[in-house]
Amino acid sequence: MSDETKSSREKAPKCELKPLPAGLKYAFLGEDETYHVVISSKLELLREGMLLKVLKDHRTAIGWTLSDIKGISPLVCTHQIFLEKDAKPVGQAQRRLNPTMKEVVQKEVLKLWDAGVIYPISDSKWVSPTQVVPKKSGVTVVENDNGEMVPTRVTIEW
Repeated sequence: MSDETKSSREKAPKCELKPLPAGLKYAFLGEDETYHVVISSKLELLREGMLLKVLKDHRTAIGWTLSDIKGISPLVCTHQIFLEKDAKPVGQAQRRLNPTMKEVVQKEVLKLWDAGVIYPISDSKWVSPTQVVPKKSGVTVVENDNGEMVPTRVTIEW
């Protein structure tokens, strides 16, 4: 099991902390700046302490890694799509991906497979090509041509 798919109870997750908009700050529920949460930077110290105490007491209720998120057992709920008798699969060519996107897709598929979220089906003709789209990863502050600091939405993940 890779570090990304280990439960947060086994090992604190490694996360890249990104710049936050004004009014927000990072707080940590574990030692050595682990188990980060985003809170208001305008909280009074007493209220911030109370909030962090509640979050620390219930840290296991938060899904820090993919393996912390538990799905519904197939014994409880199974989804099926019923097709008409004469329905036939439509063949589509596999979409070409540049090497960077191909690596991103491969890592994501392996991560979901390791976590048991997806599984291989070797004999189905009913599959779809992968579609990769940019993920808006948040807001950062950059300086514009006039020397002003302007919040800007960045895309750094797929």
